Amino acid sequence: MELWRRLRANRLALAGIVLLAVVVLLTVIVPWITPYGYETQDTALGASSPSPQHWLGTDILGRDLLTRLVYGGRVSLGVGFIATLVSVLIGIVYGALSGYAGGRTDMVMMRLVDILYALPFTVFVIILMVFFGRNFIFLFVAIGAVEWLTTARIARGQTLSLRKSEFVQAAVVMGFSRARILFRHVIPNMLGPIIIYATLTVPRVMLLEAFLSFLGLGVQPPMSSWGLLIREGVETMEEYPWLLLFPGFLFTLTLFALNALGDGLRDALDPRMAKE
Repeated sequence: MELWRRLRANRLALAGIVLLAVVVLLTVIVPWITPYGYETQDTALGASSPSPQHWLGTDILGRDLLTRLVYGGRVSLGVGFIATLVSVLIGIVYGALSGYAGGRTDMVMMRLVDILYALPFTVFVIILMVFFGRNFIFLFVAIGAVEWLTTARIARGQTLSLRKSEFVQAAVVMGFSRARILFRHVIPNMLGPIIIYATLTVPRVMLLEAFLSFLGLGVQPPMSSWGLLIREGVETMEEYPWLLLFPGFLFTLTLFALNALGDGLRDALDPRMAKE
């Protein structure tokens, strides 16, 4: 309740919540309303401007842009949330194990993180997509598998702090196993900072998916994603500007909403803000 009160007091965060809810709602209900499928073509109406039949117009193949936009939103939001979840799970487990083990084990594990930080992640994802295929399900995992490093550092720092806390020391004295202490007492108490970081990771992951789709390495036609629609819009923006305008606007709006929500959560969970 206190968290919600602080979020409501932050107008930017509240606007982000409302905008994100509207976007998610559109991706859920519009496919049930529109009579078109995301791959339904009508070449006679290729690249038609917005009309009562096609509210946002059609692309050059005569596919309804509104339908492809909301189906693309499902894919882009799915990549953002699922890839972030994958990265958070990997990062929490890795960082918590490193911090709780301490000593040489911690040093070796964190040096590995430092080495991986030096690698160009976008190139690494592209290599994974080239070798293992362009299935959009694998895209979720590939992006998540390279986005966990910062989460691991946060989890390690929280674990080093929590390891010295009284309730963890009491669990050690009571003879609980390391696994039980880690997963029942340490990890649940570090989720606040992790959630904040995860919220800010989603838009970055969506940008990476859009970049890969823009290069032709992400979602493949006839499926749709916002990145793919933006790429198609750029190719025809001089003749058919609405094909870029609508996907670009919705993508930008969603990124703004996610960043505003992440900043709001960070401020709401900041102890210094609670004292003000």
